[in-house]
Amino acid sequence: MAEKSRGQVIFVGAGPGDPELLTLKGKRILETADRVIYAGSLVNPEILGYCREGIPLFDSAGLTLEDTLRLMIEGVEKGETVVRLHTGDPSVYGAIQEQMEPLEARGISYSVIPGVSSVFAAAAAIKKEFTLPEVSQTVILTRLAGRTPVPEKESLAELSKHQASMAIFLSVQDMSRVVRELLTGYAPETPVAVIYRASWEDEQIVSGTLATIEDKVKQTGIRKQAQILVGDFLTSHEGLRSKLYDPGFSHEYRNGQKP
Repeated sequence: MAEKSRGQVIFVGAGPGDPELLTLKGKRILETADRVIYAGSLVNPEILGYCREGIPLFDSAGLTLEDTLRLMIEGVEKGETVVRLHTGDPSVYGAIQEQMEPLEARGISYSVIPGVSSVFAAAAAIKKEFTLPEVSQTVILTRLAGRTPVPEKESLAELSKHQASMAIFLSVQDMSRVVRELLTGYAPETPVAVIYRASWEDEQIVSGTLATIEDKVKQTGIRKQAQILVGDFLTSHEGLRSKLYDPGFSHEYRNGQKP
């Protein structure tokens, strides 16, 4: 009797919340998965509706890394395709490296399917572009130091000195400290937007400046699942144009014309 082949683990980014923002590839993998381990309430339950009826679904919210690995390995040894479903894109605050390395050490086949990060869903919600010509060409993705430490050179206070476009994850619960550190580099009138559960049905947007945003967020009661966007890209810059579509700019596909 032939030995049953080992299965595989596929890490899938579930996107920011809206089920239609799951990639086509991610949806196809979910539809064929034999077991799914998903990141608790951060994953819209509608996305689990793509799974085949009757397969085991495991909520990882209460699991340790060891518990999660045990479930993965158990499925692989049964020849299953195991999906590890993370919110947003798993490469950003997804804690996937600590899962992939033990799989690698055991010779278990695995792959990663990217997803739409909440940072891009947040920008879409407020209809803004992070990289405006002559305003900002750099986007910093970061978080406030808390129970999970941040290297000192990457503190909000240090990063704020660049005055680049910034997206801050996992920090809305301490807006007072966020604002205090950002004021090290940004001016008090710097615009800020806080987007709660971007792309979900209960999405909420709070806009202000570093001088006003703390009180505004406090009034809403938002304490989690929010992106904090900071920078001059949030203000109106009517008339700014990229070089790419400027009639006077020449490139591989077009000769520029003098005005």
